[in-house]
Amino acid sequence: MISTPAFAGEEDAILGKWWNKEKDAQVDVHKCGAKICGKIVWLKEPTYPADSKEGTPGSPKIDVHNKDESLRTRPILGLVFLTGFSYEGEQIWTGGRVYDPKGGKTYDGRLTLRNADTLDLKGGYKVGFMMIGKESTWTRVK
Repeated sequence: MISTPAFAGEEDAILGKWWNKEKDAQVDVHKCGAKICGKIVWLKEPTYPADSKEGTPGSPKIDVHNKDESLRTRPILGLVFLTGFSYEGEQIWTGGRVYDPKGGKTYDGRLTLRNADTLDLKGGYKVGFMMIGKESTWTRVK
């Protein structure tokens, strides 16, 4: 019997490299212990441009917007920004946190695998049974 990623170990179907919506970053979704995490492994522009107001031109982009001053020098490339997701069933992972390095905020997260090559990320605040926030659709790196 041949298995496809969507059915063989459903909780692992999400693992792998994904393009973000803008296709300017790749994220490696991987196991971190019993949970699922995501790390930025490629950036279209990993260094600050010549006209940057956030960092030294040509230097690696860093987490300048983090509320924790001690973390503001950590590089964006290699940053684990998805943490603590657990498989809920029906191609949904919940209970995790999403850190947004562009705004320096952390949100509750939900990941939904629409098909083997399409992943929806929702980050926001839970209000009752609803999550209010932003959504982004990612595509699997081929």
